[in-house]
Amino acid sequence: MTTTQARALTIRTPAIRRLTLTALMALGLAFAAQGLRAEEKVITAHGVSTFGDLKYPEGFAHWDYVNPDAPKGGEFSTWAFGTFDSLTPYILKGNAAAMSSIFYESLMTGNLEEPDSMYGLIAESLEYPENREWVIFHMRPEAMFRDGTPVTAQDVVFSYNVLVDKGRPSFKISLKDFKTVEALDDHTVKFTFNPDGPLRELLMTAGGLPIFSKAYYDKVDFTESSLEPPMGSGEYELLSVDPGRSVSYKRRDDYWGKNLPVNIGQNNFDVIKYEYFADYTTAFEAFKAGAYTFREEYQSKIWATGYEFPAVKNGQVKTEELKDGRPAGTQGFWFNLRRDKFKDPRLREAIGLAFNFEWSNESLFYGGYERTDSFWENSDTLQATGMPSEAELALLEPLRADIPETVFTQPAYVPEKSNPDDLADRRALRRAGQLLEDAGWIVGNDGIRYKDGQKLTVTVLNDSPSFDRIINPMIENLKRLGIEADATRVDAAEAQEREKTFDYDIVTQRFAMSSTPGDELRQIFGSETAEVPGSANIAGLANPAVDALVDKVATATSREELDTAVHALDRVLRAMQIWIPQWYKGTHTIAYFDQYDRPYTDTPPPFGMGEMSIWWYNAEKAQALRDAGAL
Repeated sequence: MTTTQARALTIRTPAIRRLTLTALMALGLAFAAQGLRAEEKVITAHGVSTFGDLKYPEGFAHWDYVNPDAPKGGEFSTWAFGTFDSLTPYILKGNAAAMSSIFYESLMTGNLEEPDSMYGLIAESLEYPENREWVIFHMRPEAMFRDGTPVTAQDVVFSYNVLVDKGRPSFKISLKDFKTVEALDDHTVKFTFNPDGPLRELLMTAGGLPIFSKAYYDKVDFTESSLEPPMGSGEYELLSVDPGRSVSYKRRDDYWGKNLPVNIGQNNFDVIKYEYFADYTTAFEAFKAGAYTFREEYQSKIWATGYEFPAVKNGQVKTEELKDGRPAGTQGFWFNLRRDKFKDPRLREAIGLAFNFEWSNESLFYGGYERTDSFWENSDTLQATGMPSEAELALLEPLRADIPETVFTQPAYVPEKSNPDDLADRRALRRAGQLLEDAGWIVGNDGIRYKDGQKLTVTVLNDSPSFDRIINPMIENLKRLGIEADATRVDAAEAQEREKTFDYDIVTQRFAMSSTPGDELRQIFGSETAEVPGSANIAGLANPAVDALVDKVATATSREELDTAVHALDRVLRAMQIWIPQWYKGTHTIAYFDQYDRPYTDTPPPFGMGEMSIWWYNAEKAQALRDAGAL
């Protein structure tokens, strides 16, 4: 199964600090370039937030949720699904290994407490005007790549250019409102943005760009996928790689930034390892045997029935459910709207009725899930409910011609409940049959539906044997409706390639939605990404009203405006029937061999467990496991 809340930054201008001659020159250039009036306020800060005050002041020691004295050492191992043949995640070619972006750093970084704040990493500070039409980052001169060469402003400029020119095609879209990126000196870089662009987002996007070594890529072709360890400035480097089977990263003793406040108490494992498996069941059996030591469980059946093996009973393996404070993620069966047969929303709604979630939850999931209806499920502030508010209507009315009328006449769409005791719920299937007839799909003499001589066929792309039990019952109901339906099973590599080229009818996909959504939504829902190979626009959605609402989300100037725009977008997307929503669980269900400690007991930080970043290895516990033969 292929499977992102915020406050307002009331920006304060700190006391004027002493500037070097170079910095003064750079600042003068910025003022000249922008034609700024003398009275315009320029903010100088150690971090930035979308809407609200930064939690952590300048000079903070470390994040509150870490253990600053956490010991370093040991190995953290987990698993990944499918296969890989590359360590280059920013190009379309190849399938990149899990966490292969670990080699690289960015100018700024976030944390697990604040959903919309970033603090200096390679950048020591930043300067920007209140309208955020440009930003100057002052980089730390001590920042070094793995080979000991400094990270410079020229590397930042190169990184931007190479992503736009040679990276995944989607970078051209996400970075289209960057006007210029220029090195003012070796450690000062300036980004200038389109004044009509989503300025709230663009500064944060600039701060989060991965930084590559220009000197390295003067000798290496950026466009070629490779398993050679790339040149980065991050705390981890490649330890070993077995193509398609495992990849391990080791912590660098010579990492330049280990004592930065944003890094204290983090990155505690000497080694992080991923073992690859072709299906979930095999991966679980390998976990039981100690092939890897941490597992987040996504299979409800396994969680309900599988964790009774001896290592759990004797306490060698811990099982826990921890609160997950993030939106649950948009997981569902996505229609490929690029295909003519899926243009009619009545057909899409009818197919959705063939998925009996209630039956699946009782018969397959042991009652472990709830039905997803929103693209921001598990978020009280972002999920649309009921009828649209007056503020929402002010956004929706001008777009009325391009959105379903039900947005205005009915509450936010919620999938109909089916009979949990009967897979072939007659009421649901009758409703689906009527929708198909209304859409012109009539049952022929052979029992299959036709329209204008075209047979109605539907294929669900599947790359996981363990997902068969979920898809096949839906296939049965589709056949009952007179649809020639099947599930096409392919291996993970073929699935990844077909998804890049949009070669499917229906595919399962999950996106982790931000608690402070913004311009990244263009990648999933924007017209400009619908035909871009490798983009996240799985559905091929191209709708001017959706584009306009994404613009409203990206340019919101307050949390209230943002919430309203997301509510409007959520209810429009739901009414359009672009997917069949699946299920969610508002907790992390995890199991791990008892050799780890962490800085919290029951409640993790709101935006992540931090298992690979803030947990640490307990050598005594690990030795006890080895002595008992558990590992």
